[in-house]
Amino acid sequence: MAKKLAGKMKLQIPAGKANPSPPVGPALGQRGINIMEFCKAFNAKTQEMEPGAPCPTEITYYQDKSFTMDIKTPPASYYLKKAAGMKPVGKRNRPRGAEKPGRETVATVTTKQVREIAEAKMRDLSATDIESAMQIILGSAKSMGIEVK
Repeated sequence: MAKKLAGKMKLQIPAGKANPSPPVGPALGQRGINIMEFCKAFNAKTQEMEPGAPCPTEITYYQDKSFTMDIKTPPASYYLKKAAGMKPVGKRNRPRGAEKPGRETVATVTTKQVREIAEAKMRDLSATDIESAMQIILGSAKSMGIEVK
């Protein structure tokens, strides 16, 4: 007999750094998911990824308190900022894109770097080939104020 679906939720958690403190603990606890079991499973699945890379995670939980998780690759903006070598700024000490994209350029990346990002993100993109995946990444770069040379 199939499990009864109770719901789905999405969280963005740094790779290898899931812990029961907010925002992870309260989000899981109010849905009846075993927090420590989730943290151990998530950290085990993301141990080969770069520590601290943001991982969008879709959690499907069932009425019997079990769950499944689908961990996606980090956002394109994360890869673009890393490839451009952008330094942390602002209140939260994170790299930021341009305030006026299209009018100002905050960094540059090469076409080779865009291809590498597209290859890394290929399984999560709605692209059928690498060229169309590169176009998606180019659009993200343009909207962040990153120039591609």
